[in-house]
Amino acid sequence: MTRAIIFDFDGLIVDTETAIYESWTAIYSEHGETLELKTYKDCVGADLGQFHPGLELERRIDKKLDWQTLDAERELEVRRQLESQDARPGVRRFISDARAAELPLAVASSSSRAWVAGWLEKLDLLGHFEALRNRDDVERIKPHPDLFLGAAEALNAKPAETLVLEDSENGLRAASAAGMRCAIVTNPVTAGGDFDAAVLEAACFTDERVATLI
Repeated sequence: MTRAIIFDFDGLIVDTETAIYESWTAIYSEHGETLELKTYKDCVGADLGQFHPGLELERRIDKKLDWQTLDAERELEVRRQLESQDARPGVRRFISDARAAELPLAVASSSSRAWVAGWLEKLDLLGHFEALRNRDDVERIKPHPDLFLGAAEALNAKPAETLVLEDSENGLRAASAAGMRCAIVTNPVTAGGDFDAAVLEAACFTDERVATLI
């Protein structure tokens, strides 16, 4: 039985992943290279230890790049693209239904607290979550289980009674390692991944099957 729900953030509540991927493909294109989506997926929802797009580009062109400048420009472009972005369709209804069912909610994200809390506040969703756990709170982010275990502890929920909502393969790995059931709601970047271990895979929150999770 589900007694608590933990949400990922990037790509799940808001589709930030598409804009972030496009920002990387633009840099690759400027240097005559192509960043294949299949290759890029290795770093989605996790740290850059598994795959670092910047280091990969330097390897391909055999040249060091000014990442302080490039990353600053890339972040500005991402924020510009996302300026008017809302929560993904169906997210607000799902959160409302979960709250109505008196399920405690948390967000566990590999991104910074400033990024996640800032977005949730902008979308007027922050008050729905009892806890946030971010890369600032743990030594190891996804695909390690630390973020989900910390969030469950903050909700006073046992892992076996906790449902995780994710969008990425790394998120699913982290939830499985934490001993939690995981439902996947993909986005254009993560669609087509290996989600066999998930209790459900859907393309959007408006899928009728997602509502049954509550």
